[in-house]
Amino acid sequence: MGDGMRLGIGIGWRPEIAGEVEALPGIDWVEAVAENLCADHLPNSLVRLRERGVTVVPHGVSLGLGGADRPDPGRLADLAARATLLGAPLVTEHIAFVRAGGARTGSPALEAGHLLPVPRTRAALDVLCENVRIAQDALPVPLALENIAALVSWPDEELTEGQFLAELVGRTGVRLLIDVANLHTNHVNRGEDPAVALDELPVEAIAYVHVAGGVEKDGVWHDTHAHPVTAPVLDVLAELRSRVDPPGVLLERDEAFPPAGELAGELDAIRGVLEKGGGASAAWAPPEVPPASPVSESVRDGVAVAQTALLSALVAGTPAPEGFDRSRLRVQSRALAAKRAGVVARVAPELPEILGAGYRAAFLAYAGARPMASGYRRDALDFAEHLLIAGRPEDDAARRRLTRWWRDRAAPRPPGRATRLARAARSVLVGR
Repeated sequence: MGDGMRLGIGIGWRPEIAGEVEALPGIDWVEAVAENLCADHLPNSLVRLRERGVTVVPHGVSLGLGGADRPDPGRLADLAARATLLGAPLVTEHIAFVRAGGARTGSPALEAGHLLPVPRTRAALDVLCENVRIAQDALPVPLALENIAALVSWPDEELTEGQFLAELVGRTGVRLLIDVANLHTNHVNRGEDPAVALDELPVEAIAYVHVAGGVEKDGVWHDTHAHPVTAPVLDVLAELRSRVDPPGVLLERDEAFPPAGELAGELDAIRGVLEKGGGASAAWAPPEVPPASPVSESVRDGVAVAQTALLSALVAGTPAPEGFDRSRLRVQSRALAAKRAGVVARVAPELPEILGAGYRAAFLAYAGARPMASGYRRDALDFAEHLLIAGRPEDDAARRRLTRWWRDRAAPRPPGRATRLARAARSVLVGR
């Protein structure tokens, strides 16, 4: 992404609103979730948008650059392929971890199915910076990283969010994707002042900005991307605009999509904030990145142990690590399970059709005992298998439909007794 390039006003492209996005006036660019795109061809809607000159930026969600392990080469290659296919000026990801456990900790591998916060410690920053440099070397275009929303805070953090981001930029030259809704979320949930964060981070490093909606329940802000953008989020956008004129601003919506007119109204509200002015455009001059010393395996192991303990508490029911707010961990755990149920319903819509109103309760009961160890499609198959082994659903016709669905996608026949016993033993080990 060149120093002087401006993206303008954009919206998150999702298949469910592809037609509405194409018809919205004044859209300069769109962002597409990278993992939802095939590596060798694009949806017709994105082809048409590109033919009109609309820029498409791939937005990754699964690299887990804040995790203890080095980035997976296959995931990096997939992200690079999508950037090339789209002719994108940059790619974006998150400052988060999404999996833990495995060989480094000698424990079962766990998937969060969600973005979890990295502890703002020197050790975690060292690991993140090395992972970012590995990603930058593997990608054909510049990388920008997004600050995430969080329901929980790590104990004994050594840096504020702004300080953490500033050091990340200074040590890697990475660009920033600042999500103002996430800054608001962290203000409500963690008492962090968005203005302080904006004062501390290098605003000239901002590649673009996210704006999204959420909802407050029982004093906790949930960054849902399924509700309208609220006035407090627009206030944070105004704070940012008072410091810098960002190269791009994008509206995100992932669920409960409103009519096109409501999307257009939210975009107009964003334009209104930006037009009030304040900070000037800032040309990006990448910092002189200092030579990096390799991160020791012992440092990575320490980060791995801490992240595994947190993720295991959230998805496997193990005790809460010392120093965490247990009530917040319960909220986060429920949110992860609910999201998992929702995503499985989207990737395998036949399951809620077969199970009807009992789908959600059945899935949440399954998820409470079976942490996700792979992707959502595998999770859907494992859920169906779990039900069939238990002789469910009780309705014969529904059970026959579920059996056919499972056989078509997993294997020619349901698992035998030995397989069932092995999987039951594995579940017990995971739950320890």
